[in-house]
Amino acid sequence: MSEPTRENAPGEFRSGFASLVGRPNTGKSTLTNALVGRKVAIASSRPQTTRHTVRGIVHRPDAQLVLVDTPGLHKPRTLLGERLNDLVLTTLGEVDAVGVCLPANERVGPGDRYLVNQIAKVRRRPTFAIVTKADLVDPARMAEQLLAVQKLGEETGVTWDEIVPVSATGGTQIDLLTDLLVAKLPEGPPLYPEGELTDEPEEVLVAELIREAALEGVRDELPHSIAVVVEEMGLREGRPEDRPLLDIYANLYIERPSQKAIVIGAKGRRLVEVGTAARKQIEALLGTPVYLDLHVKVAKDWQRDPKQLRRLGF
Repeated sequence: MSEPTRENAPGEFRSGFASLVGRPNTGKSTLTNALVGRKVAIASSRPQTTRHTVRGIVHRPDAQLVLVDTPGLHKPRTLLGERLNDLVLTTLGEVDAVGVCLPANERVGPGDRYLVNQIAKVRRRPTFAIVTKADLVDPARMAEQLLAVQKLGEETGVTWDEIVPVSATGGTQIDLLTDLLVAKLPEGPPLYPEGELTDEPEEVLVAELIREAALEGVRDELPHSIAVVVEEMGLREGRPEDRPLLDIYANLYIERPSQKAIVIGAKGRRLVEVGTAARKQIEALLGTPVYLDLHVKVAKDWQRDPKQLRRLGF
């Protein structure tokens, strides 16, 4: 693996977009958060948790790197799946560099081959193979994975600019990866104000944090079936300036009545736990105390219904 080439001359500033792609649950959102230095993307142990392209913004003295975290590219089984794939491919056509996330602890398989074959169809741009979760394997397994990733590129016709092992949780080689991505950005002024970490609306970020909390500890079928809509969000009137309270009213939509019982839990205990976990994350993100009111509703087979998909923001 070569050292990063710094193409910037002194005084030059670079800005642009890089997209992180991968099949579901390969660590894209965790990596986005590590690169930005703060949580801007939902990260869950459940596959297919990302539903939107979340832009995380990395500010440096010499550059501004805007990270586009996409849903996992996969063979779709529903209308929602097709729309998520379309979103990924559209995004790839608009960015300056692409990072393909391939976890070190899972062997390269058909899903990875499908993904990289799709990338090969998009107009050529700098493409990095990012071997995620490096902290979970020993050196021998890592060497084996690096060779497999190199072979994957050769078989699919994708030329890797670099193959970079990283650990988002341990911070290993995060700075190196940032350097490599920044070196591929065009010269230009900052695209976002200093200090701004994402351009996602606050309502979208709040909905994602609620969905993340709802996904923890539930059965495998639920991640594909939960959608969250923030119906109302605003500061409560009549509060002193030094004691603000943000009221948030949100609905969790699932597809079947049997799933409603799973989300709510016995005597409503699970929904209370979801609300508590989500509220803490929202307060940390927005920096203000929050009153969170959650309700669970059934939207029958919403993943396959175009009208309901539109209503739920897809």
